[in-house]
Amino acid sequence: MQNNRLPSLLLASALPLVASLGMAAPEVTAEQAVAAIEGVFGVTPGERRNHTKGTCATGEFVGRPAAAAYSRSALFSGAPVPVVARFSLAGGNPKAPDTAKSPRGMALEFKLGDGQLQHMTMLNTPVFGAAQPQTFVDQMLAMKPDPATGKPDPERLKAFKASHPDHLAHAKFLEENNPPPSYANSSYFGIHTFKFIDNNNRTTLVRWRFVPQDGERRLSAEELASLPADFLEQRLIERTRQGPVRWDMVLSIGEPGDPEDNPTLAWPENRQQVTVGTLTLSAAMPQKGAACEPINFDPLVMSDGIAPSDDPVLRFRSQAYATSFARRLGER
Repeated sequence: MQNNRLPSLLLASALPLVASLGMAAPEVTAEQAVAAIEGVFGVTPGERRNHTKGTCATGEFVGRPAAAAYSRSALFSGAPVPVVARFSLAGGNPKAPDTAKSPRGMALEFKLGDGQLQHMTMLNTPVFGAAQPQTFVDQMLAMKPDPATGKPDPERLKAFKASHPDHLAHAKFLEENNPPPSYANSSYFGIHTFKFIDNNNRTTLVRWRFVPQDGERRLSAEELASLPADFLEQRLIERTRQGPVRWDMVLSIGEPGDPEDNPTLAWPENRQQVTVGTLTLSAAMPQKGAACEPINFDPLVMSDGIAPSDDPVLRFRSQAYATSFARRLGER
């Protein structure tokens, strides 16, 4: 990544001094974030910079009446809403092994009436790995392969973990939980806090997740060691041929004091849970030439009745997605 600033890991250690002097800390840009990803994984021309390896699916979403108490969004009208979905592996390697202990993604585009869209971009981890965009960029810089070995410098990775406690909960979850044997056997979390707005303009803070009706499963140690590099796409295609695959959308209702702008902090498990709809996917297919391929699943594309919180990572994701989208379009 080309810039005139101090390397990010050194900059992080200087931030307390910057603050004590009353100076504003420099902010990372979307261009820098995308460049940092490219520094780790390289560039696959015409493809996404992150979550490059993916699979498309199509289906519908039907909201439940319970949602009307929280949001006026047409998403919860009770009528079937067409959906284009994309499942993916984190990272910019199009040949990443499906056994990798990295996050899986579910991105959804809901096609509402009158040309309205609603996007949801989720991970199968209950928390994110960065409270600020700078942490994400610093992680990419720490992961950049050493030209001499072709692998990240272990000392750099160690220094990153020691200096970024906001990354630890996410890393711990991935370390302790094996990936799923199928995209259909995983929950997917919205990660961030969102605002639901009802017909009376009352706002409720929520977090959402999609829970698989097929049940949550994880690969065994034996499966991790023996499975081929590619199986998730074919398993999802075969599963949809057997019949529809469904996830229930479940809201956690926020209470005063719950973190609103930090996606690395989970809400207490005793929060009120409300099932507000069901996602049904009836077909899956390779992404090349399919409906999900050209979509930029910008998480800030929202319908009336759903609004973002002030989470800096949520807002930065939109900028980074736009940068990545522009670069891949320019390569086609």
